[in-house]
Amino acid sequence: MRTIGADTGERASDEARGPTFPQRRRLALRGARRQIARGRAFAREALEDWGWDGRTTSEDALLVVSELLTNANLHADGCHELLLRGGEAFRVEVYDGHGDLRRLAPGTPRLRTPGTPGGYGLLLVRRLADRWGAETIAQGKVVWAEFDADRLRSGRPGRA
Repeated sequence: MRTIGADTGERASDEARGPTFPQRRRLALRGARRQIARGRAFAREALEDWGWDGRTTSEDALLVVSELLTNANLHADGCHELLLRGGEAFRVEVYDGHGDLRRLAPGTPRLRTPGTPGGYGLLLVRRLADRWGAETIAQGKVVWAEFDADRLRSGRPGRA
């Protein structure tokens, strides 16, 4: 198991307990069509039901959901499952079947030809989420991101 970088997901020692998540929603996506659209709609419904919709931060959370699902589709042969947790934070977990964490290392995006899309998604996740990381699991990996509940209620934007 590995959590990505010091400012991108690793918990400080006083946060070792982490947030609690009394609410959970799970969406199976293995082999499904339109995984990104389904996952985004599923997350939007959860944010609405939990009272965290209609604010800038909830839109940031939906963008992160889309990005994590897109990465699973482009780099890991699709998403197997989307798990959302609500409580002291909103946690998004995207499960896929590839356990390789090397591509997820923080830092600058790979050099690309100017004007070519891609390579900036996890930088976006890092900027928008309060915490994020990735862990290997028995049959692949999970990439996750968290948004603090107080930020979702207030709509306060992500880190600059």
